[in-house]
Amino acid sequence: MMHQVVYIISDIHKSLSFEWTALGLRKKGIEPSFVLLHSTPQTALQHFLQTHGFHVTYYPLRGKSSYPRLWWQLFSYLRKHRPLVVHTHLFDASLLGLSAAKAANIRQRIYTRHYSTFHHEYFPRAVWYDRLLNTLATDIVAISRNVEEVLCSMEKVPKQKVHLIHHGFDMQSLTHCSEERVEAVRRRHAVPADAFPVIGVIARYIELKGIQYIIPAFARVLTQYPQAHLVLANARGDYAAVIRRLLQQHLPPDSYTEIPFEDDLAALYRLFHVYVHVPINPRVEAFGQTYVEAAICRVPSVFTLSGVAHEFVRHLHNAWVVPHANSEAIAEGILQLLSNRELCQQLTQRAAETVAEQFTVERMIERLLALYRL
Repeated sequence: MMHQVVYIISDIHKSLSFEWTALGLRKKGIEPSFVLLHSTPQTALQHFLQTHGFHVTYYPLRGKSSYPRLWWQLFSYLRKHRPLVVHTHLFDASLLGLSAAKAANIRQRIYTRHYSTFHHEYFPRAVWYDRLLNTLATDIVAISRNVEEVLCSMEKVPKQKVHLIHHGFDMQSLTHCSEERVEAVRRRHAVPADAFPVIGVIARYIELKGIQYIIPAFARVLTQYPQAHLVLANARGDYAAVIRRLLQQHLPPDSYTEIPFEDDLAALYRLFHVYVHVPINPRVEAFGQTYVEAAICRVPSVFTLSGVAHEFVRHLHNAWVVPHANSEAIAEGILQLLSNRELCQQLTQRAAETVAEQFTVERMIERLLALYRL
């Protein structure tokens, strides 16, 4: 069996985006195959793909010591199946997959750049690897204009090699959510039933997400709303020690909930009365799917502009926009939204309308098909 398109993906346990992509390509007559590199077998993504009849191959990824074995396995796989297109996602998959595809003489080698200035700002030596990936790839998918600019301006990638393809979202799956599902999420994570308002954050515990500025802001909100509750979801990452120290310093222990992982995103967003996402500078966020998800779920939001937000978020049109790294402004934004229900309705309506036009799965799939040139 010839695999026309092979996706090589590393370190992903669960991803609605890859689920939607797989089903969307199938609707267009393309049956992608998947090679998953992960530390543990039987991830949620692997289960979904196999349940839906996609061809899936799993190779254990256990740090850089497994690189030689993985490279040879990928090379052998590609030599055997001879796909027309190899499309890699995330760093390990791209480094190993693109080099193996090059050695196997695969015609089209694509990687999606899922980060923007992360290496430039935090790991400058790793920029060398980014430049290597840029060379190995025949095409690069930029998920936002921000990433496109980083690739073309900072890393000098030829513009004809870079293709802007935004993430696409299945609007229906995020739009429809029962109260029973919302209540199940609340109970699963022991969020108090009488909490009001619930302020939501869905972001890994890494410095660039700006959670360190949200915690003092929420402390101010607590002074006016004693029953307020802060929910921190996706609560894991290398900045966890700093964040937990700030939580202990600023907040009573019963005023916040940490959620390492929640599968039902649509219900989780609907638990929130106000949502906050505040990356610390304009470029550090590559896309920021959460900007779009919050808009689809119609949650009044306080944002800083980073990643894809530059392309559709406007202050007092579809969100409350604050300066970067500013706890006082974050607190003021939350309080303003809580005090003005009519404004919230206007912002969320416009936000939902905007993303419904710009970020559909169908648009993403059409652009992928044009790139694959099958």
